[in-house]
Amino acid sequence: MTENASRRPVSGPAHDLALLLQEFTLEANRYVDAAGAKNDMHRTDMSALAVIMRHTAAGNVVTPGVLRNELHLSSPATTALVDRLHNSGHVERERLGTDRRQVQLKMTPKAFRDGGAMFMPLSLHMGQAMAKFSPAEMETVTRFMTDMVAATIQARETSAPPE
Repeated sequence: MTENASRRPVSGPAHDLALLLQEFTLEANRYVDAAGAKNDMHRTDMSALAVIMRHTAAGNVVTPGVLRNELHLSSPATTALVDRLHNSGHVERERLGTDRRQVQLKMTPKAFRDGGAMFMPLSLHMGQAMAKFSPAEMETVTRFMTDMVAATIQARETSAPPE
């Protein structure tokens, strides 16, 4: 048995919680697939809009290269993605500064409206579920989920093949 295998929970509360996290991930993915299908959008399109929104909120410039790196796409796939988002009216391309070759991507008001409509049902249901928890419980859950996200990122980075 490897050292990592011996650390895995095989039964008990930690194991049960790990299974619930897996189930949550599957259900969240199913929701994204259903919302995307209803709006004729690929999962990658929706992931790209999430990346653009996150970077924009942080005050960062979003270029096709940012999408390529974050979504692990080839250059041709990134071009096709940006073309789809532009053609659907979800993203505008703006020239960046004096370098006419650099393009900045910005979400349109249509993207915000469509995103709100797609994710409002999920937000409402999750809000109702969260309302059952006290502020102290929410703080604990928030700390737990933050640590789970960090652990997942660390696992991805340590298991990824070298570039």
